[in-house]
Amino acid sequence: WDGDEEARLIGDDIEAEQGRGRRLNDMAVLVRASFQMRSFEERFNALGLPYRVVGGPRFYEREETRDALSYFRLVRSPSDDLAFDRIANKPARKLGGQTMQTIHSFARNNGMSNMAAARELIATDDLSTMGRNALRRFVEMIDRWAREAENLPPRDLAELILEESGYTDYWRHSKSAKADSKLDNLKEVVQAVSEFDTMAAYLDHVALVAEHNETSPDGEVWLMTLHSAKGLEFPVVFLPGWEEEIFPSKRSVDENGEAGLEEERRLAYVGVTRAMEDCRISFAANRQVYGQWRAQMPSRFVDELPEDHVVVDSQPGLYGTSTEELASHSRLNGAREEPDTYYDN
Repeated sequence: WDGDEEARLIGDDIEAEQGRGRRLNDMAVLVRASFQMRSFEERFNALGLPYRVVGGPRFYEREETRDALSYFRLVRSPSDDLAFDRIANKPARKLGGQTMQTIHSFARNNGMSNMAAARELIATDDLSTMGRNALRRFVEMIDRWAREAENLPPRDLAELILEESGYTDYWRHSKSAKADSKLDNLKEVVQAVSEFDTMAAYLDHVALVAEHNETSPDGEVWLMTLHSAKGLEFPVVFLPGWEEEIFPSKRSVDENGEAGLEEERRLAYVGVTRAMEDCRISFAANRQVYGQWRAQMPSRFVDELPEDHVVVDSQPGLYGTSTEELASHSRLNGAREEPDTYYDN
C-alpha cells in the first residue's frame, strides 16, 4: 500500500529468512537513492536487526542530517554547545574564527553556554562591529524560531528553519556533485519530522536511534544504493521502490533523456544480478515523497523482467486483474492499491 508497509514487509521477511537459518549478512537491501534508506534504518532499528550501510554513513550520521538536527536541537535547547558550534557559521554568516574563539573564552570564563555568552557579547564592544552584527542576527534567528515552535507543526517549523537559516540554499547553490543527494536527504529529514507530534519527540527519537548498535553472530543486513552494489553478490537481494520517477529516476531522465533512461536500466540489471539465489522486487501504490502523498505507478522495468523467471505474489483483487495480467501489464492498469510484490529469480 505504501512505503512504510514495504519497509515493514521486508523487515519481516528478513526475520523470517533468519528464522529459517539464513545469516543476516547473506541479505541485502539495494535502493536507487540514499534518501530511501531512512525508512529501512528506522524499521531495522525497531526490530533490533543489525545492519550496515555501505558507501556512506547511516542516515542520521550524514553531514546534512547532522547539520539540520543541530539547528533543531539549538532551537529546542539553547545551551547545546555542540549544536551551536556546528551551525553558528554554517552556512557562512561572517562569524569567523576570532569571533568564535571570543565566544568560547567568554563562555568558559563565566561558566555559561556558548549561546548565553553570545547574548552577552552582542551588548559589548568585545567583538568587531561585523562580528557583533552577525552574531546578533544569528541569536535573533534562533529566538524567533523558538517562538514559532510554540505554534507551528513540527514539519512547518523544520522547513522554516532550513529555509530561513540559508542552509537549504547553501546546498542548492553548491557545486558539489553530491548536492542533489544532500537536498534529497534534507527533504527526507523534514518528512521524518512530520511523523511526530512535536519537534522534541522527534529529537528524542533520533537520540535513541543514534544509540542503537546491535550486533549479531549472523552478521548484519547490507543496506546500500545500487551504485554501491556493483561487483558485490548476495544470496538474497531486496529491491524496493521500483516505481516510476523513483526508478527510473525522474531527475536522471529529465537531465539526460534516453541516455539517462538507459543508465537507469543498466542499474536495474545490476540490482537483479546481485542476487545469487533470490531477488525480491517491490513497489508501492502510494508513497509520501517530500511530504506529498502520490499515487505511484510500477516501474517500466517491472514489465521488462523475464516472465519465465518471475513469480508474482499479490493480494487478490487489489488491481482487479489476474496475476498474469499484473505481471505483464502492472503499470498500465491505473492501480491505486498495490501490495508488497515480489519477483523471485
